[in-house]
Amino acid sequence: MFDKLIEKLKEDPKKIVFTEGTDPRILEASSRLLTGTFLTPILIGNPSEVKDAADKAGFNIDGAIIIDPDNYEKMDEMVAQFCELRKSKGVTPEQAKETLAAGNYFGTMLVKMGEADSLLGGATYSTADTVRPALQLIKTKPENNIVSSVFIMVREAATGDNEVLAMGDCAINIKPSEDELVEIAGEAAACAKIFGVDPKVAFLSYSSFGSGKGEDVDKMRNACAKAKERYPELAIDGEMQFDAAVSPRVAQTKAPDSPVAGHANTFIFPDINAGNIGYKIAQRLGGFDAYGPILLGLNAPINDLSRGCNADEVYSMAIITAALA
Repeated sequence: MFDKLIEKLKEDPKKIVFTEGTDPRILEASSRLLTGTFLTPILIGNPSEVKDAADKAGFNIDGAIIIDPDNYEKMDEMVAQFCELRKSKGVTPEQAKETLAAGNYFGTMLVKMGEADSLLGGATYSTADTVRPALQLIKTKPENNIVSSVFIMVREAATGDNEVLAMGDCAINIKPSEDELVEIAGEAAACAKIFGVDPKVAFLSYSSFGSGKGEDVDKMRNACAKAKERYPELAIDGEMQFDAAVSPRVAQTKAPDSPVAGHANTFIFPDINAGNIGYKIAQRLGGFDAYGPILLGLNAPINDLSRGCNADEVYSMAIITAALA
């Protein structure tokens, strides 16, 4: 999977901002990325401190761009644009400078100004501290009302190829409405395509096509109907139980006429409880590697790391994030 993403990036190399430029995991991943020709790291921090941290950890970061918020030549331009973006809040230039001293806001503005194509943060910042600047400055795409997320799940199949699934929303929206589920489905399917998946979208429930009753069943059924109308080019069906979604044998009994049942690869969960539990079951018991959460719906790719991440995860998420650009 990553070989294909790297080949795409080689055709159109990108720049990615790392908001925590002195973190050893970021430096190790940056060193690995710099051995290729497809992605240039932009490390936020004091150049001497970043280089000293790299030397101390034994990583070669020659070729990386290091930008210090305290000595940025375009700071006046950045402050002016920040104030314009936040004018509804009455932000003053002094307040803007204070906010932009933080790597998460400064890095997000680099993306907004076109100095970078994407951003990866969260090695030390919380998810909220990565997502909040993105919502305030990058904002959602014109056709989107929310930011959502997807996990890309990868497992080596018996054939030697990778089995790739998409699961959303497992990290951002706690109890999405019908219309939000429609948006989540569209974004998850679009993301799945980037990873070589021909999306077959299943709206999951404890009911398969009316076998169960309840408000949550109605929500998934109605959301599925709206999604079919909004995305007529996609294979979408539901509501359905997970076994009907993935097992051809069960699908023959529960949904014999469904274009998705038995072959689903893009799963839309009714809420964050189900989604978070579902992807972790696939990860821990199903042997899938989980990549994400990948944030969807923004005007530029911004992604969040787990604070417990390792350098391999940073490297992988950097490639994924850049590929979204």
